[in-house]
Amino acid sequence: MINNIHKVLGIAVSTAAMLSFFSLSASPIEHVLRYNKPAPSTDSGWEKESLPLGCAHFGVSVFGGVEHDRIQVTHNAVLSGREKSHGAANLTNALEINLDFNAGEYFNYERGLSLDRASAWTKYDCGGVSYKREYFTSYPARVLAIRLTANAKGAVSFVLRPEIPFLKPWNKKGDGDFGRRGIVVAYRDGIAVDQELERFRVKFAGRFAVIHDGGSITSSSNTLSVAGADSAVILFACDTNYRLSPEVFTSPDSKKLDPNDKPSVRAEAILAAAVKKGWKALLAEHETDISRLMGRASIDLNPAIEDAQKTTDLLLSQYKKGKKSRYLEETYWLFGRYLLVSSSRPGSLPANLQGVWTVHKNSPWGSGYWHNINVQMNYWPAFITNLAECFEPYAEFNAAFRPGTRKLAIAYLNQHNLGPIPAEGEAPNIWCVGTAVYPYVVEGGPGGHSGPGTGGLTTKLFADWYDYTLDRKALEKYVWPVVHGMSDFFVRSVIETNGLYLSKFSASPEQMVGKLEDNFRWGVDKAQYYTTTGCAFDQQMIYENGRDLLRFAKILSREDDPVVKKVRAQIDKYCPVEIGADGQIKEFREEVHYADIGQRHHRHISQLVGLMPGTIINRSTPEYLAAARKTLDLRGDQSTGWALAHRICARARAGDGNRAHKLIGNLISTRTYNNLWDAHPPFQIDGNFGATAGIAEMLIQSHAGFIDLLPALPAAWKKKGSFRGLCARGAFEVDCDWADGKPVRVVVRSRKNLKADVRFNGEKVSYEARSL
Repeated sequence: MINNIHKVLGIAVSTAAMLSFFSLSASPIEHVLRYNKPAPSTDSGWEKESLPLGCAHFGVSVFGGVEHDRIQVTHNAVLSGREKSHGAANLTNALEINLDFNAGEYFNYERGLSLDRASAWTKYDCGGVSYKREYFTSYPARVLAIRLTANAKGAVSFVLRPEIPFLKPWNKKGDGDFGRRGIVVAYRDGIAVDQELERFRVKFAGRFAVIHDGGSITSSSNTLSVAGADSAVILFACDTNYRLSPEVFTSPDSKKLDPNDKPSVRAEAILAAAVKKGWKALLAEHETDISRLMGRASIDLNPAIEDAQKTTDLLLSQYKKGKKSRYLEETYWLFGRYLLVSSSRPGSLPANLQGVWTVHKNSPWGSGYWHNINVQMNYWPAFITNLAECFEPYAEFNAAFRPGTRKLAIAYLNQHNLGPIPAEGEAPNIWCVGTAVYPYVVEGGPGGHSGPGTGGLTTKLFADWYDYTLDRKALEKYVWPVVHGMSDFFVRSVIETNGLYLSKFSASPEQMVGKLEDNFRWGVDKAQYYTTTGCAFDQQMIYENGRDLLRFAKILSREDDPVVKKVRAQIDKYCPVEIGADGQIKEFREEVHYADIGQRHHRHISQLVGLMPGTIINRSTPEYLAAARKTLDLRGDQSTGWALAHRICARARAGDGNRAHKLIGNLISTRTYNNLWDAHPPFQIDGNFGATAGIAEMLIQSHAGFIDLLPALPAAWKKKGSFRGLCARGAFEVDCDWADGKPVRVVVRSRKNLKADVRFNGEKVSYEARSL
């Protein structure tokens, strides 16, 4: 417990007093997604209206139908081949859970999702009886739990009917290896689901148990029927034979997984443990777990209390018409944290392009891990919004796929006549990444539409992990090998040109040239990607990675490492930023005026990765920062969902609070579905995560060497507000209350007994703090 005296804008305030103030001023509003009609039981309804739950190991989407409730299940290891080519693999719908009811006309319908409690519900009146269904997915118990109740005895009756989607015979040529076989079998009070997919021989086992109070239960071949019960609980557990390891990425498709593994045994054990606990204990355990993460951080934008009782689709409609709800903005921010907690927890696979949710046979872009911005954006909110452990699944995933990319790095060096080529046994950490990675496949090294800066964009996540937490074990086990291995690749992949070290092959992600330009049609037109030497994206990420390597080498006393010496010799000649004739940051070295090359309003802002997520463009480099603002002006404020999120982050880093808020408005108004999922379109979750990070960056920044409070506070939020538990580099947690745009109450908590250098409204004040 800290009990020091801190100076806040020259006023001495005790930490105990500040903490007392904060506990009294915390917002009492619960953040809920509300609706007064079910989601349509269609794939479009899934995308735009269904409500997501997830325990990270699997995700479910709840539709809330009255006569038929569709509950769709996704497991991020259930991949197939692709019937339509876009990537090396394809995440596919794992299971459909159907609940059928004999319902007639209904009234007073309501469904919702509490972000604070990570639980959903459906309520309605029918035939004079009030019915309620409650749903949650538990990370500690690894189950989906559903409780069905009514206010009249004997009124709960339903049929549980699971279905395996997209069954198809094996060994049919020309279909992308999408063979899928399986069976659903009901027994006395449960149902077993077993399936296997052809491409990677992945097995999926699902197990259901039904516990009913009163009434009767009967089974048919693949359904369970409950009749006349007072209440009932449905529990579902699942597992696969997927085990994350380097061998999964390097073995032939048919040998990546153990054919003798029995996920059914584990699913049955998980289910048995949940049945033994029962609904009340499971719910209590779940809410304790969720509150531990969701309760760490919050923002209060002084919302209108009445907005908390409005349906979410109404709030969205009013927002589009100009009524900018602070409650909706708060909820949108919290929704990003909720989605990360639901899709990425220790022991799970990381969040992919759709998190842990897909309804499709062929998911957009295969629901892969795309490394030219998307998977990195997924984790931008992890550290600043106090969810650092949610990054661990990606760190483990990277550690598993990285060894297999050594051969890709060597192939890249050979292809471009670079070197020296490491001999067998040399450069064990060297690695690279192109764009797409799946749980079984690394699609390739840099090339095509994205240069080697994708690797530096990835290592920046690891550098942030250490900088926010100062976790020495993480630095040694994860961060150093990633940054060092990428540096080893970079020092070999640059060539000396006119006194500079430039990436020989270079491409600004997905930037195109030719007649298509801004009229390019995906799936119709052939992309004409532009490749060059030393574009801004690659040079900025090479520089950022090199600077991080030198910092970490000093911390770990590894300054004599050969790779460190090479980086030290090269780094001042990477030339990461050049300014063009229009005052813009040049995307390409050969560019003179903005958009001489490429699409003028391209969705990527790859020449600004040194601003966000990088740190080389900041307020200590005013010329660069002014050029970054000019570039954002020229690029425009209309784009895809995730691209708007990147622009929000960039405007926040540039200190342009009003423009950042305008972009939030664009994102919510034009690129958000009724269930608040981000619309690329189609649904891509990175926009949700990126916007959450951007809103946090508007309130606190720490990349320039100090804690900067309210660096991009827009006029719309200035009157009054607060945040709690946001994080700053140096292992600090910060709380702040503001009024009229100025901080009035501040707490800084240190996890490492360090002093914080804090800027309040242009003033710097140092705090003494002790570890929590």
